[in-house]
Amino acid sequence: MFKKLRNRFLIVNLVSISIMMLVAFITIYTITYQNVQRETNMELYKVSDFYHSPYSPMGSQIPRGDGHSGGSGSGASSSAGSDADTSTERGTSTHTGTDTDTGTGTGASGSTSGSVESSGPGTGSGTDSASDAMPSSAGRGGNGGKAGGEFGGNPGPGGDLNAPPARSVSFMIQTDDQWNITGTHSRFDMEEAFYKEALQKVDRSLVSEGERQTDQFALDGTDWAYVVDPSGEGYMIVFMDVTAQQGILTNLIYTFAVVGLAMLIVIYFLSRYFANRSIAPVREAFEKQKQFIADASHELKTPLAIINTNTDVLLANQEETIESQAKWLHYIKSETERMSGLTNDLLYLTQMDDSRSNLIHTTFNMSDAVESIILPMEAVIFEKNISLDYNIVPDLNVHGNREQIKQVILILLDNAVKYSGPKGSVNVTLQKLNHDVMLTVFNTGEGIAPEHLDRIFDRFYRTDSSRARKHGGHGLGLAIARSIVEQHKGEIYAKSVVGEGASFYVRLS
Repeated sequence: MFKKLRNRFLIVNLVSISIMMLVAFITIYTITYQNVQRETNMELYKVSDFYHSPYSPMGSQIPRGDGHSGGSGSGASSSAGSDADTSTERGTSTHTGTDTDTGTGTGASGSTSGSVESSGPGTGSGTDSASDAMPSSAGRGGNGGKAGGEFGGNPGPGGDLNAPPARSVSFMIQTDDQWNITGTHSRFDMEEAFYKEALQKVDRSLVSEGERQTDQFALDGTDWAYVVDPSGEGYMIVFMDVTAQQGILTNLIYTFAVVGLAMLIVIYFLSRYFANRSIAPVREAFEKQKQFIADASHELKTPLAIINTNTDVLLANQEETIESQAKWLHYIKSETERMSGLTNDLLYLTQMDDSRSNLIHTTFNMSDAVESIILPMEAVIFEKNISLDYNIVPDLNVHGNREQIKQVILILLDNAVKYSGPKGSVNVTLQKLNHDVMLTVFNTGEGIAPEHLDRIFDRFYRTDSSRARKHGGHGLGLAIARSIVEQHKGEIYAKSVVGEGASFYVRLS
């Protein structure tokens, strides 16, 4: 029964903890996933915005001769004004006008006619004339810069303005409204087949007019996120590698699976250990209850058998007078009184255990209570040829119920007289011990074996049942004494030396 109870406890505990761990992981994973997706989308939008910027290959609107990047090495520039600008070839420009501007440009090589001159690889200088407008761009060509050499884009304040953010691995596909590729761009060498495969992975059903839509897919073991942006009469699709971000989420799942499994194993053994410890008091109480029922049944069985036997004798001799049958009637009365005492003791113990005894606790004179028990017992002790010696410190007060404490004193003194042996002695001491009052009852005799000292306060427990019954006991006296002392927040225990005697101690405050 207790094994089933323990297993049910373990199952409930593990299921509850598993549910809580799963809920916690789902929460953590959801928050992490949303953060990763938000950061991915922000990075993706940055890359997409780059391709729409004036410094990007698409923003410059320079034709792409090779299908991968726009106008490789083209550095032509134009300026609007009252005068006409003429560009003859890459790296060469002619400007005339009434006002004078000074500009610099870079190119592989070139010559200028008119008022602009350039010399040397990658360097040009000259004067431009414009009446009312600034040049919209200045050409970079040849190997004059990484971005200009790769994309043939427009100049900026400095740096690689024609390249997407360096943190991301990305590429771009430009299509018409029929999803036919019209242009591509990448910082890496990629085959045309790869662009086509990537374009086929795009979910075209997500595209809505005038709005950017994002999604993800896996291609050749790499995770890609993309954004579809309607652009003119076609679409611009920007792709970005998000394998690292997806790896974070995957590792999070694996980590939780391993850690969760390890924790469940640890929790199982811990739960089993604490379950066994938690069930131990229940098992002990159950065993005591079984023993209590068995002992009570035994205690009631004997007097009932005696009563039944004596009743049969009386019925068998109905013609006899009551006087001649008196001894059988005395046996019946004796056993009836014994059963009555046993029943009263059991009822009293039940009331003590259930805390139904609402007796008033007050401060009373413990010294007077002990003397009031000893004095009536002196005659009985003298008749049994037992010496009595007592030492009681006067005016020692304790807080509790006077009648219950007197019952404890009577139980201990009665046991001492019963088991002191012929020509034995009993000693009672009441003294102050620190802030408490200590009552000691000692009697000579056989004493109590060490293995019995911890159990003599249990119900119906007797070291020698035959001797206990001879003395009229049924093993409930010390159990009642312990219940009373515990209700008074005190302590009761015994010490004994086999062959010399036993001492019982009661500490009260």
